[in-house]
Amino acid sequence: MKLHLLAIATHPDDIELSCGGTIIKHAQAGQAVGILDLTKGELGTRGTAELRLQEAQAAAKVMGVAVRENAGMADAFFRNDEEHQRKLIQYIRYFRPEIIIANAINDRHPDHGRGGRLIADACFYAGLAKIETFRDGVAQAAWRPKRVYHMLQDRHYEPTFIVDISDSLEKKMEAIRCYKSQFHDPASAEPVTYIATEGFLNTIKYRDALLGKRIGREYGEAFISENTPGVASLDSFILPELP
Repeated sequence: MKLHLLAIATHPDDIELSCGGTIIKHAQAGQAVGILDLTKGELGTRGTAELRLQEAQAAAKVMGVAVRENAGMADAFFRNDEEHQRKLIQYIRYFRPEIIIANAINDRHPDHGRGGRLIADACFYAGLAKIETFRDGVAQAAWRPKRVYHMLQDRHYEPTFIVDISDSLEKKMEAIRCYKSQFHDPASAEPVTYIATEGFLNTIKYRDALLGKRIGREYGEAFISENTPGVASLDSFILPELP
């Protein structure tokens, strides 16, 4: 399956919280977009691995992505080593995305930073022809995405660029609310976590509003590129005029 954009993140709901609006925007433009969750989030305080898988698929439908898979790595205990890099390389070579969105390189949750580094390293190694991988018994050709962008998660860093998500913010919030086990529910008897407080989801909108303000739009999502992105001309930096 050839994808234009593949978003890869450690836990189900990482994508929705940090770059869901961008994913929706590309999917609505008719591009082939996919999501790969590295783990099932099975060590999360609330919910279960099975429930989170169901929630992830529900969110995928809301966002309109072509495919969503789970790599089945161990929550908290996956490592950026040869075993995990080879597993991730198989997915990259199978989907052959032009662009990959990855976890933040450094964040409050240690899985995010470790996942971000694992994804970036695997993207590079996926382009080395002498690294052999197979899927369903068939040898895979080398493939390296043209760009790897890291989303901002809990911690704020100065972004390389900001994407206007004004038209997709509400659908992004709808996708986030698919994770009923993870966020505030007054009827839930499970422990209240950092992300399950009553006002947490409002902070997502506030953050996106602040990012949007920086580019003269209502809402935005920020990304960091470790390499300097090139543009075709200076006009690439000009957003369409508002009505």
